[in-house]
Order: sequence, then C-alpha cells, then structure tokens
Amino acid sequence: MRTIRIGLLGLGQIGGGVYSLLKRKGRALAREAGASFEIGGVAVRHPKKARSVRVPKALLTTRPESLVEDPRIDVIVELLGGIQPAKRLVLEALRNGKDVVTANKALLAEAGEEIFQAAKENGQRVFFEASVGGGIPIIKALRESLVANRIDSIYSIINGTSNYILSKMSEGKLDFGEALKLAQEKGYAERNPSLDIDGVDSAHKLAILVRLAFGGKAAFKEVYSEGISRISNEDIAFAEEFGYRIKLLAIAKRDPDGIEARVQPTLLPKSHILANVMGSFNAILIKGDEVGEVLLYGKGAGPLPTASAVVSDLVDLARSLGSEWSATSLPSGGGALKIKNISSILSRYYLRFHVIDRPGVLSKISSVLGRHRISISDMIQKERRVGSVVPLILLTHDAPERELRLAIREIDRLSVVRGKSQVIRIEGGP
Repeated sequence: MRTIRIGLLGLGQIGGGVYSLLKRKGRALAREAGASFEIGGVAVRHPKKARSVRVPKALLTTRPESLVEDPRIDVIVELLGGIQPAKRLVLEALRNGKDVVTANKALLAEAGEEIFQAAKENGQRVFFEASVGGGIPIIKALRESLVANRIDSIYSIINGTSNYILSKMSEGKLDFGEALKLAQEKGYAERNPSLDIDGVDSAHKLAILVRLAFGGKAAFKEVYSEGISRISNEDIAFAEEFGYRIKLLAIAKRDPDGIEARVQPTLLPKSHILANVMGSFNAILIKGDEVGEVLLYGKGAGPLPTASAVVSDLVDLARSLGSEWSATSLPSGGGALKIKNISSILSRYYLRFHVIDRPGVLSKISSVLGRHRISISDMIQKERRVGSVVPLILLTHDAPERELRLAIREIDRLSVVRGKSQVIRIEGGP
C-alpha cells in the first residue's frame, strides 16, 4: 500500500481536527483510500503553544517553506487562512510537484485563477471541499451529483456566525450587540468578527459557488455584499409581523442579462425552508433544470466538520492517483461570467424610516417613491405620538434597485425624516 506524506500548514482548530482525524481513523481511511496517510511535518508559528492535540516536537517547524520544498512530502494541506503567505506557499507547492488541499475560501475567491492555472501548468491538482459549507459536501454535489443539470439558482446561508446572531435576535429578543457577544462567548464569532458580519466571508464562498455552478470565471470584487450590523430589533419584529424572518443570504441566479451574485440581509417568508435554518447551521438550496430543488444542510463551520471535508479530499486525492483529473479539482478555463451590477436588479423591498409624526408625512414619502416608479404593497405605522419620531415601515412591489436608491437618497433629505433609512431586500412570496 502506498503511503501519502502530508505537509500540514497550520495547527489551529481545523488543523488540529485534521491531525486528530488522521490519527484516530487512519486504518479505516487507508482501506477507503487504498493508501495510508502519514503526517510528514506540521508548520506552526508558536511550537510551544498549548494545543488540543499532542504532536511530536520532531514534526513541528516554524518554516512552512521547508515542507513545501521537501521532496518527501506528497501533498500540502493549507489551513493558514488569508491571502499571504498562503498564496505564495500554495503556488510554490504546485511548482514543486505537490497537490494541494485547502479550506481557504478567501484565497480561492481572490486568487483562484492564478492558483488553478499554476496547477494546470504543473500537472497538479487543488482540492477544496472544505472551502464552502464546512462539512456540507457542496463542492462534490456541484461537480459530480448535479453535473447533468443547468444550475438556475443558489440560495444559501453559508455563514454560521451571522445566522447564529440573527437567530438569537429573533428567538431571544436580543439586540445586535448582545447577540454578537453571545456568539463570541460560544466560539462562533472571532474577536474581530468583521469578515462574518459584514458579509465578506459569505461573498468569498459565493464567488467559488458561482464559478462551479455557472461554469465561468467570476471576479470576487464583482460579488455584491452587505452585512447584518445595521439590523435592529425593530427590523426583526416588524419582519415577523409581516410574516417574514431576516437571514443573511448568499444568492446567485441566472438572468437573461447575466448572473446575479449578491450577499445581503433578506426578508424570507416564514414558510420558506431557509427561514427555518437556525443557530450556526448552514443550508444551500440549489435549483437545477432537471433535478429541481436540492437542499444541503448541516454544520457549516467548526473544527471537526471542516476537518471532515479536508480528509475527504485527501481520500479523493489518494483514489485518483495517476489520473489527470479529479471531480474535486477545478482546472483553469472558462470565459468570464457577466456578473450583474447590483443597481440593475429588480427586487421587492422592506423600508424603515424614522419620521416625525405629523400629518402629510406618508404622502411626502409615497410621492417620492411614486416619482421613481416604486409602489407600496403594505405598511405599518402603529405608534402615534404627534410631534415625536416614530417608525414607518413600507413594503414595496418589485422595483428597480437603481430607482430605489435614488428615492431613498431623496427621502433621507426630507425634513420630516430622522437618521438613515433602512433598506432590506425581500425574496420569495408574492
């Protein structure tokens, strides 16, 4: 039986999970893969740091380059995260004749073209099941199970941190700050949670899914993203009253004029299957022309679910030794996809204004909306405190994003409006 020697870059939570899985299930994995796995070295920044796994000191190095350059190492497992030095090390590994397994969605979203081209030029492969959805096998689903389909749309919750925060705001009536603090205490959110709550993490993952689903190159900078930090208790409560829940969705869908690719807080009807994905779980709803709708659901993050996906790539790599192609590798090629600018989409909207409670306010706002061809479908204005500032909530019919933005800019300048208006897109339902 052949032995595959692994150079492991990073021994954080995911790296520790990979190391543990390989040690605990080595024999079973060898039977499945037809090859045994051996850790040839582990690159870490701080060798003396206390960790959840015990690694022999002889395997530890502070020089990841030593593993990338070592001719005895067959595959590099990159779990450093971020762009650099991960990009430099991955490219060097490919040039040195090593396959790569990575969970690094930011690297693939922002530098994927260069990496996949380098893999092709050097006859190597890049495996990345763990880059999207943690333990959810979405990459394999798109590359293998759904290959006979034209993918029409993807609606997904692919950031567990944001979903946990919004779930707690809905279930526990917490405000955003309280829910974020709880997420940090539970280990779902980093000390600096900006990548998660600003939608960047979801946008990285969506850029990867867009390429797989629609068969072309998608620049990460063209994926529109909004975060959840401006979602308030008011928005959660009013959405509930209208029969909706707010979720951070990553959406990609075909359109006659191109591909829509956007990450945004979204009102979903409570009956929608994604509206009922709670806590830190992820879910990806795919619509294919032949299969219809397919839902993949599970733990989208965490050391062991993500480590599970990394190890599955190692098994795939072992099974496909000697082959020039693998279902989990993504060769360079395919033309650039036309990603629609967010200003060109058509959507329904939830609008929240804080206005002075006096006669004629609704008329002024609806007049501005009317001039921009935006019609109102529903409204809430419960509180009546004449002269005070009260919330005014409007839902719209389908409207052009460009016109909506112009209207909101004009409304925010009205003397009866206080503060910045809230705009949330609506998906599903009438």
